[in-house]
Amino acid sequence: MSVETQKETLGFQTEVKQLLHLMIHSLYSNKEIFLRELISNASDAVDKLRFEALAKPELLEGGAELKIRVSFDKDAKTVTLEDNGIGMSREDAVTHLGTIAKSGTADFMKHLSGDQKKDSHLIGQFGVGFYSAFIVADKVDVFSRRAGLAASEGVHWSSKGEGEFEISTVEKADRGTRIVLHLKSAEDEFADGWRLRNIIKKYSDHIALPIELPKEVAAVEGEEQPAVEWETVNRASALWTRPRTEVKDEEYQEFYKHVAHDFENPLSWSHNKVEGKLEYTSLLYVPTRAPFDLYQREAPKGLKLYVQRVFVMDQAESFLPLYLRFIKGVVDSNDLSLNVSREILQKDPIIDSMKSALTKRVLDMLEKLAKNEPEQYKGFWKNFGQVMKEGPAEDFANKEKIAGLLRFASTQGDDGEQVVGLVDYLARAKEGQDKIYYLTGETYAQVKNSPHLEVFRKKGIEVLLLTDRIDEWLMSYLNDFDGKSFVDVARGDLDLGNLDSEEDKKAAEEVAKSKEGLVERLKTALGDSVAEVRVSHRLTDSPAILAIGEQDLGLQMRQILEASGQKVPDSKPIFEFNPAHPLIEKLDNEQSDERFGDLSHILFDQAALAAGDSLKDPAAYVRRLNKLLVELSV
Repeated sequence: MSVETQKETLGFQTEVKQLLHLMIHSLYSNKEIFLRELISNASDAVDKLRFEALAKPELLEGGAELKIRVSFDKDAKTVTLEDNGIGMSREDAVTHLGTIAKSGTADFMKHLSGDQKKDSHLIGQFGVGFYSAFIVADKVDVFSRRAGLAASEGVHWSSKGEGEFEISTVEKADRGTRIVLHLKSAEDEFADGWRLRNIIKKYSDHIALPIELPKEVAAVEGEEQPAVEWETVNRASALWTRPRTEVKDEEYQEFYKHVAHDFENPLSWSHNKVEGKLEYTSLLYVPTRAPFDLYQREAPKGLKLYVQRVFVMDQAESFLPLYLRFIKGVVDSNDLSLNVSREILQKDPIIDSMKSALTKRVLDMLEKLAKNEPEQYKGFWKNFGQVMKEGPAEDFANKEKIAGLLRFASTQGDDGEQVVGLVDYLARAKEGQDKIYYLTGETYAQVKNSPHLEVFRKKGIEVLLLTDRIDEWLMSYLNDFDGKSFVDVARGDLDLGNLDSEEDKKAAEEVAKSKEGLVERLKTALGDSVAEVRVSHRLTDSPAILAIGEQDLGLQMRQILEASGQKVPDSKPIFEFNPAHPLIEKLDNEQSDERFGDLSHILFDQAALAAGDSLKDPAAYVRRLNKLLVELSV
C-alpha cells in the first residue's frame, strides 16, 4: 500500500462521542454481537453493489464473485473483516463513520436513559451497529474504496474510539471495505478461528452470500507456509427460500435482527410462499418495540425487495399501506424485472395485488397474536396502537378487520389501559343494545368523570373512553362494526333505543313538556352562546352539560385544527339541563331576570369546563361567581 496522503484529524459528532462512551463501557451484555453487526453491514454493502451493478455492470470491475472474509492474527491480536461490496469514498467515510446518520440524532440522545440494558436496544434502531466494534477493540482501522473510483482514491479511516478520528487517502487495488480491529487485551479470545466460526454460525448463518474463514491447515516442518485456503462457514442461502419446516425459530429471529437492524427478537413473524398467477415469497416481522421515527410519516420505511433472490431495493414502501410502516421483512418476486424502480412500483398492477395480499397477511398475523397471546398483543398495542388507528381511513377494504384489532379504554376498567376490543365489548353488551357507545376527550380522568356518562352508569351500559389525539378523527371513519353503529354519547340527542323502557320514554316526554317555559327562559338568557336548549336524558347527578351538534366538530378536532393554524368552522353547543337537580329547580323558581341570567351563564361555563373546553370569557365567569358568593354570605 502506498504512502498515505491528505491526512487530517477530525472530531466525532457529539452524539457519537456519547455513544462510544456507552460502547467502551460495555453497553452490550453480549460482546460477541460486534461480529454480527459488522457482517450485517458488509452484507448490506454487497447488496448495494449488486443493485447498482444492474445499471452499471462496470462497477463489478471484473469480480462478480461476492463474499465476506473474516480472518485473525493471534500474535498481532487483530480480527479483520473484508467485503468486496460497494465500498466508501473519502466523503462516505466521514459521513458514515464520523456521524450518526439519518435524521434521528437528537431523538437518539433523548431516548438514552443511562440504563445499559434499555439503552442497548436503541443502538440497532439508529443504524449505528458499526460502533459496536469498540466493545472489543481499542483501535479500529477501516480501509475502503468505492466501486467505480480509481485505485488511488482509497480511504483509510482510523480511530481509538475517543474524541476524534484520522482520515487519509491511500492506494487500494480492490473495491470494498476492510475493517481491522485491534483487540483490547482482555478480548483476545476473539482472535481464534473456532470462536469466530461459532459466532458466525450462531448469528449470521442466514446471510445469503459466502462468509469465509481461513481453513485450518497444519504446517509441515521444513516446508514453506502454504497459501491461505478459504472455506465458507455459513449456509450462504437466502433464508426465505427454504421451506418453513426446515427453519428454526432461532434462525428466523437472527434473520430479523439482520434485516431490521434491531437487537431484540421480533414479536411475531409470517413466512409465506405464493404460487399461481403471481409467484413471490414473503417473510414479514412484527417488531417488539417501536422505532424512534415511527410517527415521522416521511421516515424511511418498507420491505427489502428481491427479484429472483437478487437484492433490488432496501426500503420498498409500495408493498404495505402506511399504517403498517412498522412491519419489517423481505419480499422476493419472480414476476418483477430486475431494473424495477420506485416509480415503476407505484404504477405496476402486480404490486397492487401483492400489496393487498401482504396487508391481509399482516392483519391475519396480528389477529392470531391478539387471540393466542393477549399479553403480547397488549405490548404491541402500547407500541403501535396509534399507528394502527390510521388504518380505517387509509384502508377501506380492510376496515372491519382493522377495527377488530383496535383496543380502547372503557368504563369497565379503572386505570385507563387500552385493552378492550370491539368483539369483547359486544359480547358483554346489554340485551337489546344495538349501538357501540363511546366518548372522546383530552385525558382519561376527564372522560371517566364526564357528566355525559351518568345515565350509562345508572343503566350499567359500557362506554369506550377515547383520549388519544387521533381518536375523534378515527371515529369519523368508523361508522359501524359487526352491524352495530358507533354513537358518540356527547353528540346529538341521545337515544338509547331498546335500552329505555316505554315508561321511561313517556316520563321523559312529560318532563320535557312541563319544562318548556324554563327552556324558553334559558334560550333568552344564553342567547347566541348556544344552538339549542333542551331537557337532558343523559344526566342523573349533574345540573347541566353541553352536547355537540350531529354535524359539528368535537373538541378534540377543533383543538387539533386550531393548533395547526387552520380555520375552525363556527359551531355552537347544545345546552342540556337536568330538571331533577336542585340547582335547576332553584333556577326555575328564580324571579329576577338579572339573577336568572347570571346563574344560567355560570351553569353554562361549568358545563364547558366539565367537557374540557376553555371559557370564552373567564373574567365574566369569575365576576358572576363572586357576585353569587357575596349574595350567599350576606
